[in-house]
Amino acid sequence: MSFGGPQWPQQGPGQQQPYGQQQPQAWQGSPQQPQQPNPFPGAQAAGTPDWGALAEASAARSKRKRGLLIGGGVLAVLAVGAVVATAVVLTNKSNEEAKNGGPSPTGSAGPTDTAAPAPTFSSVAPLPPPNPLDYISDAKKDKAPLSAEGFFPGKKLTMNGRPYQKGATSSTTKCAAVTQGGLGSALTANGCTRVIRATYEKDGIAVTVGVAVFPTDEQALKAKKQAGGGIAPLTGAGVNEFCLHKTVCLRRTNAIGRYVYLTQTGYTSGKKVTAGDKAVFTTADDLGSFAFNQLYARGRTQASAAAGAPGE
Repeated sequence: MSFGGPQWPQQGPGQQQPYGQQQPQAWQGSPQQPQQPNPFPGAQAAGTPDWGALAEASAARSKRKRGLLIGGGVLAVLAVGAVVATAVVLTNKSNEEAKNGGPSPTGSAGPTDTAAPAPTFSSVAPLPPPNPLDYISDAKKDKAPLSAEGFFPGKKLTMNGRPYQKGATSSTTKCAAVTQGGLGSALTANGCTRVIRATYEKDGIAVTVGVAVFPTDEQALKAKKQAGGGIAPLTGAGVNEFCLHKTVCLRRTNAIGRYVYLTQTGYTSGKKVTAGDKAVFTTADDLGSFAFNQLYARGRTQASAAAGAPGE
């Protein structure tokens, strides 16, 4: 970009010549009128302009104009440079503040340590939550009441969408009296203290569930391994006799904690159970799972209570 004054347009024929390029003319003064002052600086006294002086004056004005334009350009460049320098300084300042976490508050005496204190942790590991099995493995911890209604509540139960009607229940400390075959001797030899039973029925299939109680889990496990025969069927309260000695029923024995839980399942009609009787096996599975769940829930309830007790 160039700097300068307005550009004169090119003149066509018959147009006035630009200032400073007029042709010399003689001054036409009238003898009757007073002499007019010379309108051109440096004009000769005889009325003819001093074209040399005019040219020098025009050149001087052009030189001054160029000086002003050049000076203005230098000032503009300096101003732009100052703006750029200011932007660089501000950018550097912002970057520096970002690195250092921002400027100090107004009026502060200097940087201060504002870091939050580091969290402290105890060197003592927290105690693990109580294990429910611990509370059903030893009579010293397993203090919850023992009853038929506690293990087998309500009048019916539903397992996996299948409803079972509850029949009779019983509880006795004479463990061998409610067994068949060699189960009684195995229970007695290992310190059985109680047997609790309940019977359930669905669609002509009945199952008696028995829970044998021992002082420790070791004794219960030994009784399970030594067990022969099964739990005696419990009839009544709407359930007919089943699993008599002349028929065949499905017997199962298992253990958890200080408890051995047993099932005996068969037809109320006296029909023998075979390997293809899926409904009998399903019934035994449902009631065995129910007994296991009840015993584990017993341990979990006591463990939760111990965890929330003061001093535990």
